[in-house]
Amino acid sequence: MRRRVGCRVKKIGFLSFGHWSASPQSMVRSAADALLQSVELAVAAEEAGADGAYYRVHHFAQQLASPFPLLAAAGARTSRIELGTAVIDMRYENPLYMAEDAGAADLISGGRLQLGISRGSPEQVIDGFRYFGHVPPEGMSDADMAREHTRVFLEVLAGEGFARPNPRPMFPNPPGLLRVEPHSPGLRDRIWWGAGTRATAEWTAEQGMNLMSSTLLSEDTGVPFHELQAEQIQRFRDAWKVAGHSHEPRVSVSRSIFPIVDDLDRQLFGRERNSADQVGFLDGGTARFGRSYAGEPDELVAELAEDEAIAAADTLLLTVPNQLGVDYNAHVIESLLTHVAPELGWR
Repeated sequence: MRRRVGCRVKKIGFLSFGHWSASPQSMVRSAADALLQSVELAVAAEEAGADGAYYRVHHFAQQLASPFPLLAAAGARTSRIELGTAVIDMRYENPLYMAEDAGAADLISGGRLQLGISRGSPEQVIDGFRYFGHVPPEGMSDADMAREHTRVFLEVLAGEGFARPNPRPMFPNPPGLLRVEPHSPGLRDRIWWGAGTRATAEWTAEQGMNLMSSTLLSEDTGVPFHELQAEQIQRFRDAWKVAGHSHEPRVSVSRSIFPIVDDLDRQLFGRERNSADQVGFLDGGTARFGRSYAGEPDELVAELAEDEAIAAADTLLLTVPNQLGVDYNAHVIESLLTHVAPELGWR
């Protein structure tokens, strides 16, 4: 068995953007298809032995957008797999209403939610959060507003009462100040921040959130993507120790990984074998994008063993091509779990 020195045993899940398209080549033709197949893929992934089902959130796009009905539905159909987001754009969120939705979905799932949140990615429309009724106050940027929404959300999830009860309520109140209900104990420790820079990773640790790092970073130092991401992870862990939090944090990274085990895999992803990092521009700055991995299982084992960021993380999220349908994506997940993960000591 090949095992990279220092490699952590992994929780392995999938990450779906939930695209749909009327194209004849798509197995996902409508929003209903995207939602229902997202639940079915969570069921299939659990049956295959995966550990997580995560969903991207994009507004004003033909992709998944409102995560809590989906998470609740997946929670009701599964029993073991973690259910999460990667990520919810906090510029769009009312933090108290979000806490209610999150608490309800977490209770339905039996405490399996792992919520990734962040300042958000480039939008489909200009300042889309304004259409949702969220306008940054004078002197505050949209990123500042996202962090303020996050602060309130985390405080509410702690479960402390803060609202003065009505002296003549419709129903009897418990004594003291009231909190948002339903409250789900433990959910506060299962909030992740999608960090795009090393400095943001340090801020994430200070806030006591887990770290979620994707296949792009909005900065570039000239080193390979996985090395820059590994540095980000180490800075997060160092900052966590300095902050003195009482529990161990979790760290996830996202990767596109396609084991080629049959002719259909070869037809769909054989051209990805020569994938490499890319450097581009995002939100007015330089960004580095990670490569995709595709190849025979033994090739993937050798290549993935050199990925320093995967070695440093405890959770790996596989970005899946959801428009290829539930059966094919379940095949991709099972192929990695069967042919690649054991050889790397991830299971």
